[in-house]
Amino acid sequence: MIDVFTRLESFGDRFRLQRGLAAGEDWIACDRLLDPRSDELGQVLDAERRASGQVSDHATALTVMAVYAGTVTASAVLAWAVEGVVVDMRPQNTAIRLSPHHGFEAVGLRDPKVTDAPVTTLVEWVLDEHLLPLAQAMRVRTRAGLRQLHGGVAHGCAAAFCIASRRGGDVDQLESAYETFLTAAGGLDRLGTVIRLEEDDREGLFYLRNTCCLYYTSAEQVKCSSCCLDSVEDRVANYRRVLADGVVPH
Repeated sequence: MIDVFTRLESFGDRFRLQRGLAAGEDWIACDRLLDPRSDELGQVLDAERRASGQVSDHATALTVMAVYAGTVTASAVLAWAVEGVVVDMRPQNTAIRLSPHHGFEAVGLRDPKVTDAPVTTLVEWVLDEHLLPLAQAMRVRTRAGLRQLHGGVAHGCAAAFCIASRRGGDVDQLESAYETFLTAAGGLDRLGTVIRLEEDDREGLFYLRNTCCLYYTSAEQVKCSSCCLDSVEDRVANYRRVLADGVVPH
């Protein structure tokens, strides 16, 4: 049986997890980010604002939330989707390293614990104990809208299924797993929709957001491919183009 961490890495660097964290590598403990007054949460927000050139605290928070859910905890979501196991990515077991660029340099686990568990455990560990409390902390810290923050959570979780579907994953399996996850998560279905598209000999899953992360207000001045400021028709047309070209958009 293939090691689950090797399987995750086969879907790209986004899903690479470092195990057994060494001292002196500037790791930030993710449980510290759940305190809205913590220096660590301030460091994460400041790093993203410098990297992307965001114009406000609340826009920075919305961008961080989407990127965090789509990179930090996405590996746990994907491991459950493709292997039926839950990687322990509760905040006390997870750490991040900051990057001078948009996003994070690395994601690590203190204890690389993997357990056979149902989707309810995944939802409890990733959503109830990690992402949703982080969204609340950023709401308190920056006054970013909670619905928009939750939209970043929904988008980031969906990214695990969508990206894997276009990097060799079984599309039927991933689509079914996403529906199971969505049902167990409760409430995320109002924040966006996963659609299945086919173009030539390629097919994959894509996300249509109902909320905005305001990344277009950054110095890069670009919209996400799932941005709700574009019409559904325009987003689908763009997704069909990138599917035909074999590109994996965010």
